Amino acid sequence: MPPTLASLVHHSALKLTVRAGEDRLDAPVRWAHASELADPVPYMEGGELLLITALKLDAEDREAMRRYVKRLAGAGVVGLGFAVGVHYDDIPEALVDAAREEGLPLLEVPRRTPFLAISKAVSAAIAADQYRAVTAGFAAQRELTRHTLTDGPEGLLAALASQVDGWAALYDASGAVVAAAPDWAGRRAARLTAEVTRLRERPAPASSVVAGPENEDRVELHSLGTGRRPRAALAVGTASAPGTAERYAVHSAVALLTLTTERSRSLHAAEQRIGAAVLRMLLAGEPDHARAVAGDLYGGLLDAPFRIIVAQGVADGDALGALAESAESAAARSGEAVLVVPEGERLVVLAADGGTVVRACCDHAAAREAARKADDDELVVGLSAPAGPITASAAYKQAEQALSVARRRGRVLVEHEQMAAGSVLPLLADDAVKAFADGLLRALRDHDATGRGDLVASLRAWLSRHGQWDAAAADLGVHRHTLRYRMRRVEEILGRSLDDPDVRMELWLALKATSADTA
Repeated sequence: MPPTLASLVHHSALKLTVRAGEDRLDAPVRWAHASELADPVPYMEGGELLLITALKLDAEDREAMRRYVKRLAGAGVVGLGFAVGVHYDDIPEALVDAAREEGLPLLEVPRRTPFLAISKAVSAAIAADQYRAVTAGFAAQRELTRHTLTDGPEGLLAALASQVDGWAALYDASGAVVAAAPDWAGRRAARLTAEVTRLRERPAPASSVVAGPENEDRVELHSLGTGRRPRAALAVGTASAPGTAERYAVHSAVALLTLTTERSRSLHAAEQRIGAAVLRMLLAGEPDHARAVAGDLYGGLLDAPFRIIVAQGVADGDALGALAESAESAAARSGEAVLVVPEGERLVVLAADGGTVVRACCDHAAAREAARKADDDELVVGLSAPAGPITASAAYKQAEQALSVARRRGRVLVEHEQMAAGSVLPLLADDAVKAFADGLLRALRDHDATGRGDLVASLRAWLSRHGQWDAAAADLGVHRHTLRYRMRRVEEILGRSLDDPDVRMELWLALKATSADTA
């Protein structure tokens, strides 16, 4: 505890006597300052014990003393020490009464006690308090370090909560609570997710102070990590602002958790390199070798149906990193194994079919889809159908195909099943397909524009009737010989034979791509 007026009064060498404000002696003293100015307030910071001899004061003027004391109290001065036997043999009653009215402690300083002795006593007490705080801080640091080494982050949080007489919580890269102490703090910490998200948007290291839910407590938030994007955050809730020893404990916890986070990042990078090797073996058709390299690292992921996600983003953007964090955070919360492999502007994720990770990736893509702008192509994702180790290469190609379709359609995410279960006709809306169709049919449309026939409509009717002359002619309302003539003109103009099934297929798709029904 810092020195108080009471501790100075009880100091045997100072011989101070209380003349007013006896009920306020527990006020902490930040410093002892001597000043004979008639108005020392401009030089006060608050928390001082002001020492005077009344050299320039009319200490017997009641109104002057009332104004003087009132200004001192308003400036935060915690006490007034008056030296007797210098200019006044006793403290004037005007000053005593003013101090009592204002509730300002007034201490009588005997002639034999120099102001310097009081200043030294205050300084020594402050130094002793700071030493105790530093010593307690080092002890807290040792205790936190011991718990970190033996019990991990959970043990550190429990020790920190005890040190600050409050609660502590650890958040992962997505802002979700991964550990809290005591147990009841988890629900309280979960209600601060929005504040944690805002903190993580700032470069590390960053911190902020917020009011706890329903103003239950004061909460300090600290980002963890040394990179541009913090990977975790720490919340510390207390009833009031922590003291020096408690602040040492908080700073030690931040340092220890940052070291743990950075160590985890190094291990994570090594896991990613192993994951890249496992993925290459799977795609090369070597599932047995992939299992041997993976060992127990990915659990039973390679033995159960899985899906492959291929995402593409801007190389210097955070889109791929955010998707990877969503996948890894979901895996950490659910206990699922996941394989995440960055490949430059691409990210490959291999996760259990129907699991939390795949769902988290889809939810992340859906959120970006809802928030994206018209010209935002920062993230595109393709999702394969369920596969196994033997068919991993085919699943990878499925994911790539889905990604390509998502890019052409201006979507964030496309699943392979959506392409396989739907119609091929929506794919004809691609600009490249439309350009091909327009080029293929342009000569026929130019011919029809001269009013010399209706070759495009006749071709559509004939193809829709699978080359049946009578049925197609009836649809058009012309004689079958007229239709035969028109089809010969189509062949002459295009330089292609309608007997060729590939030609018929291309013409039919071109007609569908350029029709109003397939906008």
